[in-house]
Amino acid sequence: MKTKTIKKNKVNVVTLGCSKNIVDSEVLMGQLKANNFEVEHESAEDDSNIVIINTCGFVENAKQESIDTILRYVDAKKSGQVEKVYVTGCLSERYKPDLEKEIPEVDAYFGTRELPRLLKTLKADYKHELVGERLLTTPHHYAYFKISEGCDRPCSFCAIPLMRGGHISVPVDELVDRAKKLAAKGTKELLLIAQDLTYYGLDLSKKRELAALVDRLSEVEGIDWIRLHYAFPSGFPLDVLDVMKNKKNVCNYLDIPLQHISDNMLKSMRRGISKQKTIDLVNQIRDKVPGIAIRTTLIAGYPGETEKDHEEMLEWIEASKFERLGIFTYSHEENTHAHLLKDDVKAATKKKRADAVMALQQGISLTLNEQKVGKEFNVLFDRKEGDYFIGRTEFDSPDVDNEVLVKATKDNYTRIGDFSKVRVTEASDFDLYGELV
Repeated sequence: MKTKTIKKNKVNVVTLGCSKNIVDSEVLMGQLKANNFEVEHESAEDDSNIVIINTCGFVENAKQESIDTILRYVDAKKSGQVEKVYVTGCLSERYKPDLEKEIPEVDAYFGTRELPRLLKTLKADYKHELVGERLLTTPHHYAYFKISEGCDRPCSFCAIPLMRGGHISVPVDELVDRAKKLAAKGTKELLLIAQDLTYYGLDLSKKRELAALVDRLSEVEGIDWIRLHYAFPSGFPLDVLDVMKNKKNVCNYLDIPLQHISDNMLKSMRRGISKQKTIDLVNQIRDKVPGIAIRTTLIAGYPGETEKDHEEMLEWIEASKFERLGIFTYSHEENTHAHLLKDDVKAATKKKRADAVMALQQGISLTLNEQKVGKEFNVLFDRKEGDYFIGRTEFDSPDVDNEVLVKATKDNYTRIGDFSKVRVTEASDFDLYGELV
C-alpha cells in the first residue's frame, strides 16, 4: 500500500560525490525539464515517482554511501513510495555487472557517458541543442564549470580513468558560449573543474590551452570571478599564471593536489614529479602571483608509507604554509596499479597521520587568518544562516575553504549573491568575522 501520493513524471535526482557529478546531474535535469518532466534535486518532499541516483565510486567511504543510498530507494520502491529507481555515475560505470547481480531491484544502471541512453529509457529525447544547458543546484551566483572529461594520467592510486575514461577537452568556443549562457542567468563566479585542468587542450591542438581558455572566459561580460580547481603539478602550464596576474576577474587561487612530498611516495604513486620539482613549482607559482592562495590535497597511509615519509610530509607542510589544505586516508582500489601493492598501513595509523596533518594545518590557517584582521576584502555572499550572512573572499571556494561571517543587523545588511566590502574584525582557525564597510 502506498503511504503517500506520488507525482507522475516527477524525477528526484540525488547526487553523491564530487563537483563533476554535480555538473552531470545539472545537465541531466536540464534535459529532463526540456522533455516536460518535473524535476527536483534531492527533493525534501520525496513525492517523485522516479528517482535517479548519480553515484560516486572514488574511494571506499564514497562507494558505501552510494550503495546505502541505492538500498534506501530500493526499499522505498518496495513499499510503493516510488515506482522507478535508476542508477548512473561512477559506481555504476565501475561495478555495473556486480550491482545488477547484487541489487536487481534497480530498474536500470547507466555509465558516466550514457546520458542519451538514460533519457531514452525515460522516453525522453536527448536534445543536442541543449548541450551545456543546466538546471543549477548551487546558488545561482556561482556554478561549477567542467572544461573536460576523463583523465590520461597514470596515478597508481586513482580509479577515475576506469570510471570516466580518457581525457576529452571541451572546445574553447563551446565553453565560452556556455559561460555566456550562465552569465545571462545571473552567474557571477565560474569554478573551473576537470579531472585535470593542466591537460586541457592537448587532445585538441597538441598543446596546453588552459591559459588561452581562461583568457577568453575572463572576457565574458558578467563573470566577476574565475576560479581554478584540480590542476595536476606535472607539466603545469605556467602561462596561466600570467593571465591570473593580469585579469582582475581571475581569482588569485589555485587548487593543485600534490598528494605527497616524499620521493619514495611520489615515485610509487606515479606522479611524474619529484620532491624538489614540487617545491620549485610552488615557489614559482608564488613568485609569479604574489598573495595567491594555494589549496592542495594529500594522501595519508599510501602503501609503504613509513613514519619517516610521514614526518617528511609534516616538515614540508610546516615550511610551505599552504593557505588551504585537505587530506584523505588511502583507499585500496581494485584494478589500480597500487592495488598490486600490499595495503600495509593500518587504518588507525592512516587516521592518526591524517589527523596530525590537519592539526598542523589548523595552526597554519589560524596564523594566516590572524594576519587578515583589520584588512578589507571583497566578499561574495552565498547564504544567510541564523544571525549571520556567510560569504567568501577570492581566496576561498565553496564548501571546502574558509568563510567570512558578518552579523546581520539593520546597519550591516547585504544580499545573497552580491559582493560587499568587508573589514575583518576577528579570526578563527578556518573562518573570518567582519563588518560591512
